[in-house]
Parts: sequence; C-alpha cells; structure tokens
Amino acid sequence: MRWQTLLFILLVGFGGYQYSQSRPVGTPLGILAAETPRQVTLDSTPRLHLDDYHVEPLAQFSIQARVLGTERYRLGREAEISPVDFALGWGSMSDSKVLDRIDITQRGRFYFWRVDEFPIPREEIESHSANMHMIPADASVARHLEEVRPGQVVRLRGYLVAVTADDGWQWRSSLSRTDTGSGACELFWVESVEAG
Repeated sequence: MRWQTLLFILLVGFGGYQYSQSRPVGTPLGILAAETPRQVTLDSTPRLHLDDYHVEPLAQFSIQARVLGTERYRLGREAEISPVDFALGWGSMSDSKVLDRIDITQRGRFYFWRVDEFPIPREEIESHSANMHMIPADASVARHLEEVRPGQVVRLRGYLVAVTADDGWQWRSSLSRTDTGSGACELFWVESVEAG
C-alpha cells in the first residue's frame, strides 16, 4: 500500500472521529435545563493547583445547562489551562423551539449568536446563555469534558476562578450572567461533570 493511500485513510478516519465527537445529539422539545446557575460566595478559600499558575477561587459555582456548542483549543497559554469552551444555555435557551431560530457559533474564545427575528427578548438570550472556559480539575474531568457534545444537558460543579502567572499574565472569570462582550465569559474550574 502506498503511503499516500495510508495517509488518506488515516485522515478520513481522524475526520470521522472528530465529527462523531462534535456532532450534536438529538434533543426533545421544551425547556431541558430549568434551573438558573448557582453561585455562592466563599466562606473559606480552597487551595487549587495548576502547574505553574496561581489559581484563586472567586465563588463556588454549579450549573445544569444544555450544551449549545463546544470549541477545542490546542495552541497558546489559555489552551494549556482551558482546552475547551462550552457555550451553555438554560431556561428558554435550553428549548429547541427557541434554539432552532438562533444561529450559534464559537471562535476565538467567544460565543456568538445571530437571529433573523427574535424568538425571545434579546435580554433573555444574553442572560440565559454564556460561553464558559473549562479548566479540568484532573485528568478524569478532562476526559469527561472531551466527551460532551452539543445538545446534551450537563451538570457541572466547581469554582469560578482567576488565574495568574509570575510574569504578570492574568485571566479572570466574570461573576455575572448578564454581562456581554470581552471579559463576560466564566473561567470555570470544573471538579464534577455529569452529561445526559
């Protein structure tokens, strides 16, 4: 077998695997994640460790939400810390009837949406969805995060954090679900993943 043929087979196989990992799952109609995210102020600060970075927990955080999209990153300092982003929706933003009328994309660590006509008020779209940068607490959590696909409902628990390095570099989580634009994403130290 010529090497070009073998390379072609490997590329097709890899492409098929990538598609199977990112392909949306079928979902029923109706609100699939009714709860609002839960954010709790910390009484005491747990110690979190991440290679050469300093991790400061800002709030305890848990969420049940529908996965609107996933985007994986492999290059850069941020990818070392957070290899995947989830665009998440809850309440009306977990309902297929609403989501079928919203075009959702992710790129460059942002989540974007576009509508021809608003199925729900703009403020509701903004306050019931978010792009979250996932920091796996360990290898097991990292594997579970990699397996999550758009359309699934996930339950995640951990902390919203700020990450800094000795050279002055920093990355800080938003602590609001109603902000938009640069700095509005959650930087989420994930300790538990359940996907259905």
